[in-house]
Amino acid sequence: MSGRHVFVLLHGAWHGGWVWQRVAPALRAAGHEVHTPTLTGVSDRAHLLSPQVGLTTHIEDIVALIKAHDARDVVLVGHSYAGQVVTGVADRIPDRLARRVHLDAFVGADGEAAIDLLPAQVAGHYRESVAGPGFGWLIPVRSLSVLGVEEQTDLDWLGPRLTPHPWLTYTEPLRLTGKADQVPGVFVECTDWMRVFTPHAERAAARGWPVHEIATGHEAMVTAPGELAELLLEIAAA
Repeated sequence: MSGRHVFVLLHGAWHGGWVWQRVAPALRAAGHEVHTPTLTGVSDRAHLLSPQVGLTTHIEDIVALIKAHDARDVVLVGHSYAGQVVTGVADRIPDRLARRVHLDAFVGADGEAAIDLLPAQVAGHYRESVAGPGFGWLIPVRSLSVLGVEEQTDLDWLGPRLTPHPWLTYTEPLRLTGKADQVPGVFVECTDWMRVFTPHAERAAARGWPVHEIATGHEAMVTAPGELAELLLEIAAA
């Protein structure tokens, strides 16, 4: 796999496409096309938020984007929650994807919902916050310090931009045909935090995917953008 690729970078829960601002320029400078869409219902698309916004909505967001641009040789990168979206998109349009990259992200199988892929204690916190301040259908923004963001400038940049995330995206299970397996997968684990996604790195390794590590917190695109961009370029060229 060589030459020019189309990177589609998907943000995790509470974020928006803006979170890739420190990574996208390096990929473009290397000659690649880069898209950083915001998923329905969050950030600059928060005006579309409703209890009906679920995992299927987000999969359809990205399938539509890729088809609208007639993009091929796509390197589809999903951070955190968006691992579920990556898997769903790979199952729908495997012929358009060159690679799927799960960046500290869920590696779900058919019938699995994101909430069931979290450690029990973390899932419990989610359920409590949804039932209380989330009105039963929203996941309130999580503490950035829990995610391994420590620099005040990063906290100041991220904090004001985060928005509540639709709960249905975490409770709706993946529905897969098996076609996603046609798309080669890669896992990147962020190791300098509580490592919620280690079981997913293990799943990836068990599937024979390459597993890379970056010594930073969960928000690698913010805290280690140079290293992440370099790794994504390596993955695309592999």
